[in-house]
Amino acid sequence: MFNEELGDPFIIIHSISLLKAEEHSIAILILRIEKEELDMKGSCFYVSLEWVTISKKNKDGKKYEITKRDILRGKLVPNYTAIEPNGNGLMIVSYKSFKFVQVDQDLEENMNEDMSEKIQEPLYYWQQTEDDLTVTVRLPENSIKEDVHVQFLPDHINIILRDCQLLEGKLYSSIDHESSTWIIKENNSLEIFLIKKNEGLTWPELVVGDKQGELIRDSAQCAAIAERLMHLTSEELNPNPDKEKPPCNAQELEECDIFLKRVPVYADLMAVH
Repeated sequence: MFNEELGDPFIIIHSISLLKAEEHSIAILILRIEKEELDMKGSCFYVSLEWVTISKKNKDGKKYEITKRDILRGKLVPNYTAIEPNGNGLMIVSYKSFKFVQVDQDLEENMNEDMSEKIQEPLYYWQQTEDDLTVTVRLPENSIKEDVHVQFLPDHINIILRDCQLLEGKLYSSIDHESSTWIIKENNSLEIFLIKKNEGLTWPELVVGDKQGELIRDSAQCAAIAERLMHLTSEELNPNPDKEKPPCNAQELEECDIFLKRVPVYADLMAVH
């Protein structure tokens, strides 16, 4: 039904069968290790993931043909990778990122539309301490103080550049708007200092619902967060069973909790439904 040479040796990572609009297709994800002769750094080897879709275009015919072929490249073998159940995307878990190096035209157009916002630089960067927040906004060259207008309210902020609104919205929590200030630095950046009304409160976002900024955490903040969560973890399963609740006791299980050896798990789940 299908026979085609796909090049260098590979292994099949995942495959699914799809039926859309009475057209049957099979999506296959293959992996191969290849060598980059021009790569003068590192090991010169890279991991290639090839996402191939073969379909039966003619309803009366029996043969299949390749209808889509996309290639991704990375530096390490992924921990997990699979095709989404609907066949519209890939799921990849890896320490190193994978990038498309060959994309079909229809998929490339969709990626350009869907990812246009993701590749843009954040509008602003912000960081916080227990007492205040610092927001940095990149400005066009030769911007002066008269071009910028920043309005502080107890729970609201509005930033305007040359009659164009850069950022406006409700703050995550209240600020001391009378003590909050802003300056324009020599590197064409606007720096805003917000004083928290609720000291010690950690803000997960600057403006409620706004996704244009990026939070910058320093090492001290990360260490403080880890210390706060330390009581939730332990290197032992149950360091003090007499004091705390003991771990699960298998003898307390009831008969209904035990599966029969010859009954598949999926059959039991079907019975529940």
